[in-house]
Amino acid sequence: MTRRTALTGAAAASAALALAACTSDQSTPETTSGVTTLTIMTNAISGGKNAAEADWIANWVIPEFTAAQEEAGRQVEVVFEAQGVDDEDYKTKAALDFQSGKGADVVGLDGIWIGEFAQAGYIKPLQEVAGDAVDSWDGWEQISEAVQQAASFESQRYGVPQGADGRVIYYNRDIFAQAGLPTDWQPTSWEEILQTARTLKQQVDGVVPLQLNAGTAMGEATTMQGFLPMLVGTGQTIWSDGLWAADTAGMRDVLDLYRTIYVDEELGDPILQQEASGRDTSFQEFAAGRIAILFEGDYFWRSVINPDEEVGTAPMADRDTVVGYAKIPAMKPGAGVNGQDFVSMSGGTARVLNPNSANPALAWELLAFMNSPEAFAARAAGTLSISPREDVNAELLASDAMLSFVSEEVLPITSYRPGLAEYPEVSVLLQQATLDVVTGTSVDDAVAAYVTALEGVVGHDAISDGD
Repeated sequence: MTRRTALTGAAAASAALALAACTSDQSTPETTSGVTTLTIMTNAISGGKNAAEADWIANWVIPEFTAAQEEAGRQVEVVFEAQGVDDEDYKTKAALDFQSGKGADVVGLDGIWIGEFAQAGYIKPLQEVAGDAVDSWDGWEQISEAVQQAASFESQRYGVPQGADGRVIYYNRDIFAQAGLPTDWQPTSWEEILQTARTLKQQVDGVVPLQLNAGTAMGEATTMQGFLPMLVGTGQTIWSDGLWAADTAGMRDVLDLYRTIYVDEELGDPILQQEASGRDTSFQEFAAGRIAILFEGDYFWRSVINPDEEVGTAPMADRDTVVGYAKIPAMKPGAGVNGQDFVSMSGGTARVLNPNSANPALAWELLAFMNSPEAFAARAAGTLSISPREDVNAELLASDAMLSFVSEEVLPITSYRPGLAEYPEVSVLLQQATLDVVTGTSVDDAVAAYVTALEGVVGHDAISDGD
């Protein structure tokens, strides 16, 4: 039996079982020809943006789903509305579709948009759209509660996450060995990270001990790889209970950390944080053995320093032996969000159901089908990345210890950005605050400037100075 035949049979059986078990009060009208039409829209197009996803939808999802539906006694046509545009243009189109009561049945959205679209009333909780079949889906058991946050808002599921990633600490084992440090390293506090960086500075010449992204030039990488992981390590999130963090203890702790690294003890390179290509330069410097410790996402491992020169932008032939990785510790053990010892931040995309769908129950079957183990196996052909499903990761990531580490150790403790309309502007303010500190501004002045600007973005009544 070929792999395709096996997948086809499994997918068809899976869909048939789901179809038999699915009940909903909402009817599924058919066209006069007896064929029901569903549509999928996502920002992907064959030969262009996110081409692999587009090819997967066109060449696997649609034929496999329609075959499974036919086996279950239904004639279903699935139309793929491929897009390949700038993310903001795609976001605008999706919003206009929802607002006008039109649009595809299944829609791909960036996870960071979920809260914004929910608050606008464009999307609704999955269960509200498609009924009890949503909550009874067995796939939820394979997606951790932490990962489900990527497509949730105010404790309700609005979509199904499509992928997962996590932020970790990378370090160079050879440089650690030169400094007399253990090459199997897992810091348990910020102070332990700083002490390790101090040792590296004292013992190894020509090496920048520590890179924690800062400044506006690195954009969202400063916020996601630098500021926010540290903030949740203080036990605080940037947004909670309807309020944005302003002059809080956690905010000051993080900025104090930046000041220690880049100003007081010179454990990092402040100039690098100000350069337009600073992040790319930090990649090259780490790959060349001139940066010892770097905070980044798993993208850095599978893409940037990938030994395959056709994939890696800064390939390391000895990556698997030289590069170590560790979880990001809370400020102190137990001081992270939810009392955690270790923390992380994640992003990702999701797929939602259109509340305007004429076929909500069947649309949910399609969405669930697209998130089945068979679907993820087909999607992963030729590539290796972390899926939201633990069962899929256990099988597909077995050959990559680092990605397995993220899947098993990091995703269960991760946090997410608030998916609110104000977030992008708040993120820029956080980047500016780190830039101010790195370039010599006092923490007091940086916080004061941040709070003033934050009030201008979200309003005085939407900020909190408490913890």
